[in-house]
Amino acid sequence: MMKIKVLVVDDSALIRSVMKEIINSQPDMEMVGAAPDPLVARDLIKQLNPDVLTLDVEMPKMDGLEFLEKLMRLRPMPVLMVSSLTGKESEATLRALELGAVDFVTKPKLGIQSGMLEDGNIIADKIRLAASAKIERQKLQASDSMRYLRNSLPPLRNKIVSSKNLIAIGASTGGTKAIKNFLSRMPRDCPGILIAQHMPEGFTRSFAQHLSSTCEISVKEAEDGELILPGAAYIAPGDRHLLLTRIGNHYLTRLEAGPPVNHHRPSVDALFSSVATHAGSNAAGIIMTGMGKDGALGLLEMKNAGAFNLAQDEASCTIYGMPKEAVAVGAVHEIAPLDELAYKVLNYLATRTG
Repeated sequence: MMKIKVLVVDDSALIRSVMKEIINSQPDMEMVGAAPDPLVARDLIKQLNPDVLTLDVEMPKMDGLEFLEKLMRLRPMPVLMVSSLTGKESEATLRALELGAVDFVTKPKLGIQSGMLEDGNIIADKIRLAASAKIERQKLQASDSMRYLRNSLPPLRNKIVSSKNLIAIGASTGGTKAIKNFLSRMPRDCPGILIAQHMPEGFTRSFAQHLSSTCEISVKEAEDGELILPGAAYIAPGDRHLLLTRIGNHYLTRLEAGPPVNHHRPSVDALFSSVATHAGSNAAGIIMTGMGKDGALGLLEMKNAGAFNLAQDEASCTIYGMPKEAVAVGAVHEIAPLDELAYKVLNYLATRTG
């Protein structure tokens, strides 16, 4: 069996040592090298041709983001970010995902060595996930991305649709880029949007704030008991399930700290199931890139309740896991490339009778 070759890039000798212990304890991977900074890493990549790179955010000689941006333009490869939960680093980590990093792991706040070793299996799973991810060369400059994402969308001719209908989205690995692509196409009169993205506590607020600053619609981290408004998207906070509830004709959010569903909190299944119950045929469901099966059965509940469901296609997914599972159980009406999802869902809502 060919082992996954991992190159660890981190200025901390302790982190490099811990990562070596975690990686080399796995039967299907090995740490082939370690670098204290991106300049050393650049030479080691050429020598060792690793399958996966783990990359620290803040390092000497060259910032991790600057190195990642160059890497994804010149020599695209799977990258797993290693980040702390500080506000500055969480924003940098989100930027890294935009630049093409597959996923990230967080350093514990206390007891880094023992904490990372406890999370060893999670780190190993994320390395495996990165090794299987689809990596594309970065072609666009950040300043061009919004122009690229804009396209002609159908107007919601029946304005009542905006408050009557609802869009629910579920995503995991690769989802930050996919969700930005989708929301950046949404007009101000779009229906309210609920989003469950697998992301730990400490990152979802920064993610929402970043999206709100780049999209026409309002994007925020969901709070408990909020009225869901047209032209707004609500992202499940890390470590909370985001659910839909209803009072009369008004949709509201509900946050719960219940047990993980499919090993996740927030869970896509939990969101979709609540949308099926309270919005039924007035909802549209979209399942995007991600590993695992979270969301498949909830999306099937939505379909059985009369919702219109879309899945991101394999070619545009970083990981074609969650959409594949949803298609397999018969929960999806249409499969479409990421760039077409916004058009298809708005076209469906725009042509519905009030």
